Amino acid sequence: MAVRFGTDGIRGVANAELSVDVALALGRAVSEVFRAPRVVVGRDTRRSGPMLQAALAAGLASGGCDVVDLGVVPTPAVAWAASREGVPGVVVSASHNPFGDNGLKVFRPGGRKLTDADERTLAERTEAWLTGAPPRSPRPPTGLGVGAVEDGAGFAEGYLAALQEALEGRDLAGLRVVLDCAHGAAYRLGPRLLEALGARLTVLGAAPDGANINDGCGSTCPDGLARTVVAEGAELGLALDGDADRLVAVDHRGQLVTGDHLLALFAADLRERGRLPGDAVVATVMSNLGLRRALDQLGVGLRETPVGDRYVLEALEAEGLALGGEQSGHLVFRELSTTGDGLLTAVLLADLVRRRGRSLAELADAALTWVPQRLVNLAVADPGGCVEDPGVRHAVTEAARRLGRDGRVLVRPSGTEPVVRLMVEALDPELADAVLAELEAAVRAARPSRAEGSASP
Repeated sequence: MAVRFGTDGIRGVANAELSVDVALALGRAVSEVFRAPRVVVGRDTRRSGPMLQAALAAGLASGGCDVVDLGVVPTPAVAWAASREGVPGVVVSASHNPFGDNGLKVFRPGGRKLTDADERTLAERTEAWLTGAPPRSPRPPTGLGVGAVEDGAGFAEGYLAALQEALEGRDLAGLRVVLDCAHGAAYRLGPRLLEALGARLTVLGAAPDGANINDGCGSTCPDGLARTVVAEGAELGLALDGDADRLVAVDHRGQLVTGDHLLALFAADLRERGRLPGDAVVATVMSNLGLRRALDQLGVGLRETPVGDRYVLEALEAEGLALGGEQSGHLVFRELSTTGDGLLTAVLLADLVRRRGRSLAELADAALTWVPQRLVNLAVADPGGCVEDPGVRHAVTEAARRLGRDGRVLVRPSGTEPVVRLMVEALDPELADAVLAELEAAVRAARPSRAEGSASP
């Protein structure tokens, strides 16, 4: 089979595209490529997680790597442990995908995202192991050369302590918060963190059964969180995704506060406190036009990247910037973490609300005026080929001409699913709808497309 790294690792249906053979081969490849004495490994709550992690650990140990098993922990906890130990890390998770999917996300030594070269090499070596090609080393280790599997549960305590230290001695005493853990990787650590900081906490989505991760809950479905916040008179709600590397919020009215709102809020706050080096932030091409306008008013520059927090991190490090993120809620505070971290974002947001002495609703409304945005995902046989179809490219050019400076259009293949993502923004909602309909028609007319729509408001 062809091993492909998408936007965030290797993903697929567990025990089908993402088999134990793939996990075993990737473990062997990681041991070959990085030649590290230890590798830290964690997972989310999916039923297939222990199966795939066992195969992954076997591959690593067979290559001579000791495996430090962190258990069920957020993705950023694995990155934190890898950073602290100076070793690679691997996470068994498909993030916000349905429970039947799973994924393998690799961090290079020090908890950093993989480079393009890393991905190519790992993919090649994984495929080599799957197809029976000779290993790089003619003799596998034996005896004491075989890796051991160790209990690494203690790393979770250090990770929680690091998150608390991000508040520099402040706490959240008395703040009324609802936290939705998406029945995912943070179902234990998330509540512990906020309670330790003194928040008056209501917890949702903290009873995983192996099949309910992201099911009608978490950052991809915050409706239940919004209802609970309003019903309980909470000051804000916080929603994580399945592996807790992203966060969206709701205010006391139950209104959604997206990653773009959060970027605008944090950019203004950090700049005011002299903590925004370069007076610039990083965001992806999917960020709302309203964010660009808000940053212009603040006098803050915007560096735009492709979708994926990996690209956000690369841009942050290239210029020594401090803040970046995605509309989906992946926020990166480069001076505090090597990757997007939903729990870190949660405590920093709650702290910002507390320090400012104003409601999240007031802060978010003042920070950003949302430009009407239409999003549609169309399932296609060949997303990359569809986007390059001449008819689709012409439709995109024409849409951009019609929208002018008061709108924006984006058509791109997904890096995690077999879909083409369409986005249209316009100050005139009716124009946005019309342009989107034309783009959908162009994608459906592309050959081969086999397009089926899945819209997001």
